[in-house]
Amino acid sequence: MGIYFLFVLPPFLLGLYAQWKVKSSFAAMAQVPARMSGAEAARRMLDHGGLQSVGIERIAGQLSDHYDPRSKVLRLSEDVYSGRSMAALGVACHEAGHAFQDAKHYAPLVVRNLAVPAANFGSGIGATLLMVGVLLSLPPLMWIGVILFSAVVFFQVVNLPVEFNASSRAREHLVEYGLITAQEEQYVAKVLNAAALTYVAATLQSIMTLAYYLLILTGGRRSD
Repeated sequence: MGIYFLFVLPPFLLGLYAQWKVKSSFAAMAQVPARMSGAEAARRMLDHGGLQSVGIERIAGQLSDHYDPRSKVLRLSEDVYSGRSMAALGVACHEAGHAFQDAKHYAPLVVRNLAVPAANFGSGIGATLLMVGVLLSLPPLMWIGVILFSAVVFFQVVNLPVEFNASSRAREHLVEYGLITAQEEQYVAKVLNAAALTYVAATLQSIMTLAYYLLILTGGRRSD
């Protein structure tokens, strides 16, 4: 079990740090005022990009913001939708960046969306088969679990450029469209850079978990 923690604990701790960093950065940048709300900034960014048909809705939760490619709608949490801060603008326009990707058929986003069903299936069934295979010492079952869980790793890896690109678009268009000044871009960057760390941590965690099970299978090691 010690080797398991050697593989999984570092990215897990990085994930905890990333979550803390996102919340603390958002809280800090929420104190930096903006001239408009997150919803207004996203609306202007979308309209400037010719995406008037993309809607914006308010949803419950904290940092539950996302873009729905099926409905072509940005769904923003209350703090982001109504918040008049650099934090709200950064998060809202990051989600608007996904709408830009969708409209331009950004290849990594297309691949990521196609990988979602397999990743969801692999994260549940794949991980379960891996654990059962380890407990019962059944390599064939473990190999099936590894193959299924690989879909999760693939999704996480493809997701990185998608999220980084959405943040890059947000930072660029916020300044380009005059929603913030070039000097204010640094405040938005703090929130988006912190969020990027969570995606990196999730990717590393899935890769290291898969590497651990591959080590057991190919090296003949037991989980204990």
